Amino acid sequence: MKSRRNVSDKVLEALATGLVNALDDGCKSWPLPQPPLFDEDFPPIIPAESREISEKGLALLHADRGMFDRHLNIVVDMIVPHRMNLTDDPFEVHEKWLLRRLDVLTERLLFAIATEWLAQALDRSCPDSDRWWLAIALVNGLANKSYGQPVHQGYHLVESIALAERPGTWHTQPEVTNANMDWNPHGMVPRTTSVIAHDAGSEAAIWLLSCLEQGDEERRILLIQWCLLLLERKELIHPLGISQILVRRASDPSSEVSCKVAMCLAKLLEGDKEAGLECIRILHNRDELLIRRAMADVLTRLFRRIGELTIPILNKMLEDDDESVLAAASATVGDLRFINQEIWADKISELCSHPTKIVRRNLVYTLRDYLEAFPIDERKIIPSLWGDGDEVVITRLRELLMRMDEVDSDRFAITLTSLQELDLQPMWAPFEIKDEKRANAWKAWIAGEGEQPAKTELPKIHVSDMSEPEIPELDEALTTLDDLGFLD
Repeated sequence: MKSRRNVSDKVLEALATGLVNALDDGCKSWPLPQPPLFDEDFPPIIPAESREISEKGLALLHADRGMFDRHLNIVVDMIVPHRMNLTDDPFEVHEKWLLRRLDVLTERLLFAIATEWLAQALDRSCPDSDRWWLAIALVNGLANKSYGQPVHQGYHLVESIALAERPGTWHTQPEVTNANMDWNPHGMVPRTTSVIAHDAGSEAAIWLLSCLEQGDEERRILLIQWCLLLLERKELIHPLGISQILVRRASDPSSEVSCKVAMCLAKLLEGDKEAGLECIRILHNRDELLIRRAMADVLTRLFRRIGELTIPILNKMLEDDDESVLAAASATVGDLRFINQEIWADKISELCSHPTKIVRRNLVYTLRDYLEAFPIDERKIIPSLWGDGDEVVITRLRELLMRMDEVDSDRFAITLTSLQELDLQPMWAPFEIKDEKRANAWKAWIAGEGEQPAKTELPKIHVSDMSEPEIPELDEALTTLDDLGFLD
């Protein structure tokens, strides 16, 4: 009991300090937005000055000690790494461990208090406008770093504010299917599968997003992470102005912030294509290394959403001098085949002579699809890469060719003919280990001393026709099991 009281008192002292600091920081953008919900018989009283917010929040914390104890127990149970048994009191067993982590306890408790105050402020049956001022200021003050609790817990609170719904409520109801116990195939039950932005709640959320946008680099990075999560709610993109925020942040003076915008491009294109294309244009014209790498990382997603418009971006990346950008871009060349196979094949042929090894190595991954589309290999891509001399390229090509012999020996013969002027010893050595007789047959054929080896018969894979097999007699079944060694 003494340990519990000691931990509780020290945490309360640190929490009070953290609460005042967070409320003061949250009130720097004055005035605070109006509450989305309030009782018309008791209109909200607007605080005259920001000092009232911190005084009221501190007084409410000390007055409601039960709320503090309840949240403290929940947070301690959540962060304590292990308990020897259920009868141990974590405050006694882990007292020193907890006191060394006052900052973690304080942060989690502040978010828990903000969630509770916001839930009371957005209670449709009895909204508490006094707690609204405290909650919105506290959320703004706690959004001060781009990792940890402010990311997901902060997003959850912003979403609740925009919808004017209590945090913790399920904003949508999933469609009931035959996997659910309450499924009724003949029932016609209306389901809420989308959310609706609340007008006043959206204004409050916009105020909060604007505070982050006008803050330091950490707050702006946090803003982009919130936007990435908010893009999952297409109904909130236009009411909260997410598109405009991302377009502005694409031109952010900090490359750390702008490169985070690249992570949002795929979802932004689905929700607002024009804004997405504008963000791509801005980011594509920036020269910072972080941004170039970020754009290269999302190139495949862009191919799937804007198709041919991605080709100029790919071409510019393939001219980059950074090896990471070249590696990501060359690995995306295969996506060109879904747009235009001729352009795709010409690009592979062009990159065969690229001075960077990683580019030539990444081309091998798309050669299987290339040979299916162009079995004759008129562009002589396979001989060009085989003659490259790079050990990694030759190893990957060798695996491809040996597999081709198993699947389509005629195509392998065509490819082998194109390579006969080159050194084939790197392929024959492992081929002989795998199947010496067949390797010698291919050598004889390429030297004009034998016939082309026959196609390899692949083992038949049983495909069930869903019919019932005949059940063997007991004696036959036992004999079969005995022959297989299952019976002693």
